[in-house]
Amino acid sequence: MSDDSLRERAERLDAADGLAKIRDRFVLDDTVYLDGNSLGALPATVAPRLRDVIEREWGSLRIRSWDESGWWTAPERIGDRIGALIGAAPGQVVAGDSTSVNVFKAVVAAVRMAGEERTEILVDAATFPTDGYLAESAARLTGRTVRSVAAGAMADAVGERTAVVLVNHVDYRTGRLHDLPATTAAAHAAGALVVWDLCHSAGALPVDLDAHGVDLAVGCSYKYLNGGPGAPAYLYVRRDLQPRFDSPLPGWNSHADPFGMSSDYHPADGSVRGRVGTPDILSLLALDAALDAWDGVAVADVRAKSLALTDFFLECVEHHVPSGRVSSITPAPHEERGSQVALCCDDAGEVMRRLTARGVVGDHRRPDVLRFGFTPLYTRFADAERAARVLADVLREVDEEAGTGPGGAAGAPTGDDTGEGNR
Repeated sequence: MSDDSLRERAERLDAADGLAKIRDRFVLDDTVYLDGNSLGALPATVAPRLRDVIEREWGSLRIRSWDESGWWTAPERIGDRIGALIGAAPGQVVAGDSTSVNVFKAVVAAVRMAGEERTEILVDAATFPTDGYLAESAARLTGRTVRSVAAGAMADAVGERTAVVLVNHVDYRTGRLHDLPATTAAAHAAGALVVWDLCHSAGALPVDLDAHGVDLAVGCSYKYLNGGPGAPAYLYVRRDLQPRFDSPLPGWNSHADPFGMSSDYHPADGSVRGRVGTPDILSLLALDAALDAWDGVAVADVRAKSLALTDFFLECVEHHVPSGRVSSITPAPHEERGSQVALCCDDAGEVMRRLTARGVVGDHRRPDVLRFGFTPLYTRFADAERAARVLADVLREVDEEAGTGPGGAAGAPTGDDTGEGNR
């Protein structure tokens, strides 16, 4: 296959793409931006909305905006918008706080619901580090122990002593998609609860929390949901569990009568129980505007394009990149793949630095992983082909400078390693 034929195929695929017009809803340039799995691109609706929030709602209405502009109910209203993208009926998702704070709330609450006889918390062994730190903290607080288990082995590991299972839906490093329905069912069969971290799946693929009976879930909104740097996270608590949800961080915003200023805490009903303190209004309303990019978009269509994009990118890498120079650690089967491709590369940091300088932006994870996140709302097939072609050029350049052939170059990673954002 020639280079020209790949470019022509990319053009045909883009011309037939039913989501192509959605790209116009984002502020983009000629850069091939493949880091939406760390920070999504800016939706065009955000800046004008924030100008109105700052100049009119805050500038003119001031304190009145808590009622007149709907600030007070924003966490639930925006939570429901996110819920529609992760398969949650209204009244079960609240937006606010960070992913880390919500992981802590969810795990502690799940342990308390599970009962005293259940003494262990199972944690995805390859989890994003913060989730592990917080599970350890939750264990110390509740007198439990933590056991690390490979995500794919959770269904077999859960037992009568298990209180809660904490799993990432998509592995942040490899892009592996874990089996949410089977793991959830196994946890329930053993009498345990499950908390899913959706940071790398929400907005990239169907999650269907209600359909699979998930107990609790958390996630960020600055990746595939494009909410902006430090955008609020969200917490899902299944409706029938809400009366038993005992947050370890009770705050005045989750009180049944927040303005009663009582010294005794009485939790509110519904998803409001997941709130703590005063919501971050500017960030929340930026997220609200960002979610407008999803108007009329079906998550199933996003998933179909995601798989097509990642398939095509892997094909282009195989064609352009010298044999043996990189290897994919992202699963090939569609049912095991999220919306990123992770390539093992000895000198990942230097390679990503040079890619970025040439207008192809991904990120890397030490010591040897290049990550390319594909956001179907704005990523084109032409972007995938160009990224693979520039990657091949960079690798040849690095190898020539080092005086080595494919696979022989070595260098200390020096590129950006902070792409997970505000956990």
